[in-house]
Amino acid sequence: MAVPELTPSLLHTNSELPTLIAGPSLGTAALPLWGPAVPYLKDHFQVIAWDLPGHGASKPSRQEFTLAELATGVTTMVEALRSNGVIADGSKLFYAGVSVGGATALQLAVDHPGFFNALSSICSAAKIGTPEGWTERAELVAKAGTPTMVAGSAQRWFAPGFIEKEPEISASLLHSLQDADRFAYAHVCGALAGFDVREQLSTATDPILAINGAQDEVCPPADAQFIEQHAPKGQAAIVESAGHLAPAEAPEETAALLADFFLTS
Repeated sequence: MAVPELTPSLLHTNSELPTLIAGPSLGTAALPLWGPAVPYLKDHFQVIAWDLPGHGASKPSRQEFTLAELATGVTTMVEALRSNGVIADGSKLFYAGVSVGGATALQLAVDHPGFFNALSSICSAAKIGTPEGWTERAELVAKAGTPTMVAGSAQRWFAPGFIEKEPEISASLLHSLQDADRFAYAHVCGALAGFDVREQLSTATDPILAINGAQDEVCPPADAQFIEQHAPKGQAAIVESAGHLAPAEAPEETAALLADFFLTS
C-alpha cells in the first residue's frame, strides 16, 4: 500500500480567486469531465483538476492503495501546488469530486478535517456498490483491459439521450476510459471495494454538499440524502437532467450549485 502520486491539470488559473480542486470519476480524465463546467466556474474559482493514477495525465500506480491513501494523495498534491505558488497562501480552498472523486471528498472530510473550507460529493455515496462487485471488476479489467468497460459505462454514466445530444462530450469521456491503464483502473476498483464511511460521517465537521443526478442508477438521489442526514453540516441537491457525470451532463447547473454553496460557506 502507498500514497499514489497524482497529477494536476490547471483548467483555469487565477490565484486571486478561491481555488476549487476538482476530482474525477473512475475511467474519466479531468479535462473531458470538468471542461464543460469551467466556463461557468471561472468567474468564481481557480479550477485545478486531478487525474486518477493511470488516467489522463497521472502516471499509473504500481501497487494497490486505499481511499484514505488516495485522499492523502490529494492533500499532498495541494501542498505542492501551494509551495509552488500556484495556490496563494491564505486563499480559500474548496473540493468537489465525482463518483470515486466524490468518495474522496467524504474521505477528506473524515481524515483531513479543516484542510478544505468546504467540500462537495457529486454523483457519489458514503459506500458505492459491493466489495465483491468491485473485486470482480478489478479482476476482469486487469485481465482484459479497460475497453471491456466502454459499453457498460456508456449505459451507466449518462442520462437517456445524452450521448445523442452531446456526442463530442460523451465520446471524449469514453475515450478517456478506453485509454486508462488497466492495472491502475483495477487498483481504484480495489480502493472502492474497501470504502465505507457511513459510520464516520457523523464525525465530519466540514460543510459538505452532496449533488446527485436524478437519473443516476449507480448513486441515486437517496445517497445524497443519506449524506445530508448523517453529516453534521451536510446538504443535498438533485440535478434532474443528470445521470452519473453531472459536471459534463449539466455543467451550468452543477457549477451554480457549487458556487452558491462554497461562496456562502
